Amino acid sequence: MKVLVTGAAGFIGSALALRLLERGDTVIGIDNHNDYYDPALKDARLARHSHHPHYTHMRIDLADRSAIFDCFSTHKPQRVINMAGQAGVRYSIENPLAYIDSNILGFAHILEACRHHEVEHLVYASSSSVYGANTRMPFSVHDNVDHPLSIYAATKKSNELMAHSYSHLFKLPTTGLRFFTVYGPWGRPDMALFKFTKAILAGENIQAFNYGKHRRDFTYIDDIVEGVIRVIDQPAQPNSDWTGDAPDASSSLAPWRIYNIGNHQPVELMDYIDALESALNKKANVDFLPLQPGDVPDTYADVSDLVAQFDYHPTTPVKQGIAQYVEWYLDHYLPQKA
Repeated sequence: MKVLVTGAAGFIGSALALRLLERGDTVIGIDNHNDYYDPALKDARLARHSHHPHYTHMRIDLADRSAIFDCFSTHKPQRVINMAGQAGVRYSIENPLAYIDSNILGFAHILEACRHHEVEHLVYASSSSVYGANTRMPFSVHDNVDHPLSIYAATKKSNELMAHSYSHLFKLPTTGLRFFTVYGPWGRPDMALFKFTKAILAGENIQAFNYGKHRRDFTYIDDIVEGVIRVIDQPAQPNSDWTGDAPDASSSLAPWRIYNIGNHQPVELMDYIDALESALNKKANVDFLPLQPGDVPDTYADVSDLVAQFDYHPTTPVKQGIAQYVEWYLDHYLPQKA
């Protein structure tokens, strides 16, 4: 297939591009290479696949409508995986308009381009953050998610609603994937694992919010990629049993679906830190701090729908995943210590 991947220099997008190329697909990658974090890491990720004969890279911002439309007109992708967007819960408190431009305006441009170029399937990144004030565990895609706690979460919920409109009006198959705390090699520097690793190696204190009582459904990058690949191969179908009298929040009479994609095994933050200490062979000095604005105390994914419909089974335990991350980190940033 010819697949367009947005955010192709990002953590998940780059890993997806690699996997698609390895199995023989043609990939068009889009990324704006912004400086939300060190662009050198994005360039290093991209270097893994930028010279592949079936890969084309374009430095485009999703907010640039004409550039997006020109890209679709030129390359005519059959399927689209939208991983681009402004990430980060806490940064959304400081700079909410960055999220509106990228996650809402940019996503609208992707939807319009898919509509006008007969794309067979659009898969896009949503987030576990949409569960917001929900407290019933595990988080289920069949539950209502109308109480986001950050503008980032609100933009991801908006994406799901926008996609439904296009699926309903134009019969564009769309699938939203709510990612649960993705981690692993080539991960983002603004994520806890990266910050913890850097601080522990430097002998600096790390910050454990919610007094270390967070639980997260940490999901290894390879397990995420496997799930996305399985989903892109099966365009969303209407749910013929759907009824407006008792609406299911994860499906529709339109070709629109929502799935959780996570490890289904929440881990306490202090156990996560213990695994990191073990991999680094160095103890952490921890500052225990209160819950931060916009954060949710726990995440726990019910992935039963993904299991039933795509035979999705994450296989990487956190201790193994962190060990593989540390091996990459030392090799990439401290090669003399690897």
